Amino acid sequence: MIARVIAICLGLLDWAVIALMLAIVAQVTLSALDMNPVITFDHARTFFGPAITLNSLLDLQWHLLVIIGLLPAGLVWLGAGHVRVDFLYQSRSPRWRARVDLLGHLLFALPFFALMLPAASGFMLRAWSSDEGSRNGGLIDLWLVKALLPLGLALLALAVVIDTLRLLRDAR
Repeated sequence: MIARVIAICLGLLDWAVIALMLAIVAQVTLSALDMNPVITFDHARTFFGPAITLNSLLDLQWHLLVIIGLLPAGLVWLGAGHVRVDFLYQSRSPRWRARVDLLGHLLFALPFFALMLPAASGFMLRAWSSDEGSRNGGLIDLWLVKALLPLGLALLALAVVIDTLRLLRDAR
């Protein structure tokens, strides 16, 4: 069941990569054609505002990059695909490696999340309460993408907690 959910999430991220590539191609092409705004609306739309502009497409690229880079971080962590210094303990026993990983989680990862989650949440809440949007005709409702920071960090923190519980069992 969990493997299926992970596969679905990663499949959605595949589409986000395609959307990112399309946004880049559209922005470059429309910029070369000097088409700005690209599309105008009768009334403001959520996220885009009154028009889709070259700046909107540029902002969209950054937002998609955040989604692609941050949201799957917890899945990468649980799959042990994250960067590590394996050469330091590759010849050691699984129990010893679990202890080293557990120490790293307790000394570095968990304190990091204890500091970053409240800061990231405050960052998003300030954007939401001030109705922050692009100052250059880009995307509005920037709190939506800024909400991905605490969400992504929370998912990664959850993965670290799950991994820490596994390591507590394996380090005995």
